[in-house]
Amino acid sequence: MIEPKSPVAMVRYLLWSVIQLALLIPLVISAVLYFMQERLIFPGAHLGEMQRDAIRQRFGDREIELEVADGVTLHGWFVAAEGEGPRPLLIYFGGNAEEVSRLLEHRERLAGWSLMLFNYRGFGLSGGKAGEAALIRDAKAIYDHARQLPQVDERRIVAWGRSLGTGVAVRLASARPLAGVILTTPYDSITAVAQRRYPFVPIAWLIRHPFDSASQAGELETPMLSLVAGTDRVIPPEHGRALSDAWQGEHHTLVIEEADHNSIHHFPEYWLNIRRFLERFQRHGSLTEVRGTPRKPSP
Repeated sequence: MIEPKSPVAMVRYLLWSVIQLALLIPLVISAVLYFMQERLIFPGAHLGEMQRDAIRQRFGDREIELEVADGVTLHGWFVAAEGEGPRPLLIYFGGNAEEVSRLLEHRERLAGWSLMLFNYRGFGLSGGKAGEAALIRDAKAIYDHARQLPQVDERRIVAWGRSLGTGVAVRLASARPLAGVILTTPYDSITAVAQRRYPFVPIAWLIRHPFDSASQAGELETPMLSLVAGTDRVIPPEHGRALSDAWQGEHHTLVIEEADHNSIHHFPEYWLNIRRFLERFQRHGSLTEVRGTPRKPSP
């Protein structure tokens, strides 16, 4: 016959079980974050056949492909602005689950600007596998391709990033001469965002794609517009403010208090501030007049 455990023994057993569980949970979360981080950071976005056909009916002649240095082919769209001569260009970098063709529906809000959209590798119809280093290389290749087009005024190229894409846009600004940068729901680094969510996990030791925008911001003179969602639970607004605080050059931060991560573009002040920011470059005839002498591009 098994004798019942004493109350003291039961308490010790329960305490030890709690301690084991408390140690196990961070280990499990750490393992998941380490081995599945590509799926978490780059879940991808599908471009279905019906959606693709609908887009091709309206923008088929604007569909483009770009083969980058490692042989991967990126797929996207280039919508040239109306008017004669080279026009200013917006290069857009989307979120981590965004298929970028959705921005084509807003092209009329961006009148006077050409628009270039490429899905990240592994997104939409783009080939390859996403990763921080690959996305940064692709962004440079897209810029280098765009600036050679006769429809593009290379002195007035603005990078626009949303969510994950803000890190891509910032890194492009550190490597290529841009007239300006627009950042929608930005972050200081993915490491900092993840650390806030999992304070008991050593994120800095685990993450392979930190997208450390704050470390670049202190050297950037590029004019920047930051659009922050006040109720954002994906990227809390503190991270956008931290990036703005680190920015060396001229910058303006708009916090839309009622907006969340996925609704910010529904607010009129969102588009109004983007238009105002872009108008400054339409009034200037050269990049030098806007932000000084451009840096020599890095490889």
